[in-house]
Amino acid sequence: MRKLTSAMRGVAGIVLTTMMSVALAAQTAPPGQDGFKAATAEDLAAGQEHLPATPFVFWAYGIVWLVLAIYVLSLWRRIAKTEREVAALRAKLEVRP
Repeated sequence: MRKLTSAMRGVAGIVLTTMMSVALAAQTAPPGQDGFKAATAEDLAAGQEHLPATPFVFWAYGIVWLVLAIYVLSLWRRIAKTEREVAALRAKLEVRP
């Protein structure tokens, strides 16, 4: 149980570090761009569309899926351990007269 707690702390640290890095990167604007820039009719006609948040959305989904996968694996291992314990208890009860 102690190893599982240590592993979960490590994963939480990685997730927290990644989230802080993403937040710091989001605060820094590219040079020459001070906030929102409205699209002009020429930009829309030319089909220019810039989505600066795409990498952040990608990483956010990636982190969520990674945490979810780790959680599911953790549950899977705990359920398997519980099933082994129940089987051992059944075996002990069958041995008793």
